[in-house]
Order: sequence, then structure tokens, then C-alpha cells
Amino acid sequence: MNLRDKLFVILQYLVPQHGLSRLVGMLARSEVPWIKTTFINQFMKRFGIDLSEAEIQDPDQFPTFNAFFTRALKADARPLEADAVNDIASPADGAVSQLGAIRANQVFQAKGHDYSLYDLVGGDSALASEFTNGQFATIYLSPRDYHRVHMPFTGTLRETRYVPGDLFSVNEATANGVPNLFARNERLVCIFDTDNGPMAVILVGAMIVAGIETVFSGQVCPLPREVQSTDYQRTQPITLQKGDELGRFLLGSTVVLLFPEGKASFESELKAGSVTRVRGKLGSFH
Repeated sequence: MNLRDKLFVILQYLVPQHGLSRLVGMLARSEVPWIKTTFINQFMKRFGIDLSEAEIQDPDQFPTFNAFFTRALKADARPLEADAVNDIASPADGAVSQLGAIRANQVFQAKGHDYSLYDLVGGDSALASEFTNGQFATIYLSPRDYHRVHMPFTGTLRETRYVPGDLFSVNEATANGVPNLFARNERLVCIFDTDNGPMAVILVGAMIVAGIETVFSGQVCPLPREVQSTDYQRTQPITLQKGDELGRFLLGSTVVLLFPEGKASFESELKAGSVTRVRGKLGSFH
């Protein structure tokens, strides 16, 4: 790591992560015209946001910064490219952080850093064992990306586990410099049962992420500082089709996908840094 990245990582440990994130979240929800307009205009300028594919293309029409950040795309902007029956679709616009095989119960984060499935799913050994020696993909959503998360494959929701934690940034510098990054940040673990076995879609929070929303439960973060598990098998079944919206980040972060042993493989050309497009082909079941 260079000196700049080292200083950035050190700063992450020193700042009041949750307090800062909640303050930004309060401002991002504000409908006060000058606040939301200032936020939107500065953000568009800083990150070069292109609204040409968005359903709303006039920045002044968004009621809040959150509405702008989680903007919907036009209906025809992301057709389902992973259309074969066993194709796995990308859950998000973004870039591959890492992907590949889970070695026993260890997930690769960056050179010199692995983390455990047990920690990632919030301390449930039975759940972690369902993905032992399986496959994983970590997709990073940058600030300029579309920030809704979609289903990689058709599945019925079994349970969710909200896992409290830190709010480190999730960019390349922190992935290289913060041990167990994705297993220590605040996250929502969504477990789906599919025709090819269980599938985990994990929405990982980050610095100034003001919350995570899902289409089936609304805003789910922040919650009390303990693991919260919701069993959806006791309710009316919730089945989402491949490509359907699953949730969204109120400011951006990372999605981690988990698949069981011997079930899934990824496109051969994908590697760390590869660009992903929601509903594009990420891999396939076999």
C-alpha cells in the first residue's frame, strides 16, 4: 500500500463511523430545497453522474438526495442478458472486487486477507456450512453507479440476518488494508432457496451508508447492536425472479454472493476489476 492509502485506512479507524454516517443520512433525507439541491449538484459534478438512462433525468425533480442516489433506470435500460435457464445474473452495476472458490470456510478478500463464512453470515455455523467449498463473488458499487440490487437467480426467501458492525469504506484501499472487512462491516444477509440449492445475497454497509432497504421489508439498517434474524418460511412465501429488484443502498457499498459447492461457476473472463452490469451474465449453474 502507498502512503496515501495507509493514511486513508488509519483515518477510517479514527473517525466516528456511525455518527458520521447517521448525520449524512439525515441530510440525505432532507427535502429542504437548498440542502438536497446542493448535495445533488455537488455529487453529480464530483462523480460525473450521467442521468441519460434514468427514469427521471432532471436533477431538480428528485425530492431528496436519497431519491436521486437510488434513482430508477428506464424500463429498457438493463434488459436481462443472463436469459438462459441456468444463467446467473449480475446483481448490480459495479466492478468485481474478487470472485472464485471458497477454500473450506475461507473467503478471499485481497492479497494477505481472508475472512470466514461463519463471521460473514453472523455466527451461524449451520448456515455457513451450506456454502463450504462453494463459490463467491464480491461486487463493489462505486458512488457513480446505479445503486439498486437485483436478483442473480430466481429464489424464495428463507431468512434474513441483520449483522451489526463497523462502517469502513469498502474501496480497494480498505480491502487491502482492513482485515476481515466484509465480515466486520454492518450487513444484511439474505438467504434464498433456488432450484440449484441455497444462495446468499449479502448487502454490506459502508462509511456514510445511511441504510439498506429491501423490497420485502423496507429499511432494515440501522437496527439494535445485535444480530437480528427473520424467518420468512413462517410467512407468505416471497419469491423473486431473476433480475427483479431486491433492495437498494442509501449511499453505496458492496454485494457478496455465495453459492454451494459444485453448483456454480463464473464467466472465465471475469477477474478483479472487471466491470459488471445489472442483469448481465455473471456465471451459470451446472
